[in-house]
Amino acid sequence: MKTITMPGVGGGISQVALGIMRMGNLAQPKCDQALQTALASGINFFDAADIYGRDPELGRGSSEVHFGQALRHVGVEREQIWLQSKGGIFADEFDHLTRYEASQQHLIAAVEGSLRRLHVDYLDFFLIHRLDPLVEPTQVAAAFDVLQTSGKVRHFGVSNCNPRQIELLQAAVDQPLLVDQLQFGLGHTQMIDDGLNVNTELAATTDGLLEYLRTKRLTLQTWSPFQYGTFAGTFIDTPAFGPLNEVLARLAAKYQVTKNAIALAWILRLPMKVQVLIGTMTPAHITASAAGSEVTLTRQEWYDLYLAAGHRLP
Repeated sequence: MKTITMPGVGGGISQVALGIMRMGNLAQPKCDQALQTALASGINFFDAADIYGRDPELGRGSSEVHFGQALRHVGVEREQIWLQSKGGIFADEFDHLTRYEASQQHLIAAVEGSLRRLHVDYLDFFLIHRLDPLVEPTQVAAAFDVLQTSGKVRHFGVSNCNPRQIELLQAAVDQPLLVDQLQFGLGHTQMIDDGLNVNTELAATTDGLLEYLRTKRLTLQTWSPFQYGTFAGTFIDTPAFGPLNEVLARLAAKYQVTKNAIALAWILRLPMKVQVLIGTMTPAHITASAAGSEVTLTRQEWYDLYLAAGHRLP
């Protein structure tokens, strides 16, 4: 497993991270096994959120409860891993989203809730999950100051934010925003399309987000790397993506890995700080996907995959 270094944080951070969203309703032994497999694959970074999982007995945030139990069952020392959570999204009992909130009171409460469920004393990273249009940046700054001073959070970032939103927050907070977590992969390439289609009728609307992250040296964390659309499904072995799967299969055979590993390697080929979040809880899939960290695609192979995904070059 290759690693990245973040400014002001340090090195040794695994390029592939495990997202624990699907742990919420799993039997505890399967959660323990997923954690053990991830660690054996070289993954030392884990991504959570206060809204992940809703169990009839444990309530909202059950994914964090199960992961916290897995940490104890597996016997992981807290300093051996990087632990990240997110807050700011509200949903009702039917999982319908009801609002976003980044008030001082809520951000502090979100962190304290995550720490309690995870049974840990601090988070390495805390991200605002989605930015509230009613946000008051001074309240975010006040929350971050309290969380950092108390030792409950060491580093901060955002999720699903564009350059203007990041600038709005960074102008108010003293702590550097180190991460932007975004959906990205062969089935969700808008940030690439934006740069390639400058001055054409196909110009996208990400406001140069990828180039912004590179310029500011923010780490791009990618979620749902094997999905197309938002939650439509995976493009791996899906007939509608026949040409893409043909190229994935050819390269998988060349590098002696799986299609998932090749799709992950496509993301990591970007010449910037990138971390791919995988969300599977199946041990074999964790191991297979993590192997993509060791594959370095050629420039032409990267473009072959992009074109096979249904895009064209202007």
